[in-house]
Amino acid sequence: MAPQATVWAVVVAGGSAVRFGSYKQFAVLAGREVVDWSLEAAHRACSGVVLVVPADCVDAYQGRALRVVAGGPTRPSSVRAGLAAVPAEAEVVVVHDAARPLASERAWDAVVAAVLGGADAAVPCVPVTDTIKERGDDGRLVTLDRGRLVAAQTPQAFRAEALRAAHSSVAETTDDAALVEAMGGRVVEVLGEATNLKLTEPFDLAVAEVLLARADPAVLGPRQ
Repeated sequence: MAPQATVWAVVVAGGSAVRFGSYKQFAVLAGREVVDWSLEAAHRACSGVVLVVPADCVDAYQGRALRVVAGGPTRPSSVRAGLAAVPAEAEVVVVHDAARPLASERAWDAVVAAVLGGADAAVPCVPVTDTIKERGDDGRLVTLDRGRLVAAQTPQAFRAEALRAAHSSVAETTDDAALVEAMGGRVVEVLGEATNLKLTEPFDLAVAEVLLARADPAVLGPRQ
């Protein structure tokens, strides 16, 4: 059910998916395109949805969302294209990578609730389980404190005004919340999900198939 506040989603499906070998966002997952799983969750959680796709796919994907627009050469430019199509009256904007088709209904609701509660941005995060090392310019490795590290996921929710201000710059980042952080905004963490994997390699699609088959509809949402 859509929230009372005016909440719009920008589903980013404009990547070239070089590592995947083809448009991963349009690969078939459990009988449907990957992007459709993400769109269904967005439609359920938000008042309206903007879908960002490669320029050569705009016509083919008309009707999948209220607004379908062409993305840019980078993720930030694609988000900006989607954000430009969000109505001015939107209070909250949720940005989600189409390549994360297993984000649960709880994750969408949690990030929106955090922003409505006063945050400028809310990011689902999961603990880092691997030992993480930073490679210096000289090639030496430095081990980071794993206890202080988390891995960020999407959907990420934003106070619409804060996200628009953050994207008024031309900074390049893989994470929209980083732009809000840079301008001094209050970015908070909500509990992420280990199952909310991002499809990067073809192998990830097989993993997603298994996770989807085992998913509890009460958690993931009543997806058809």
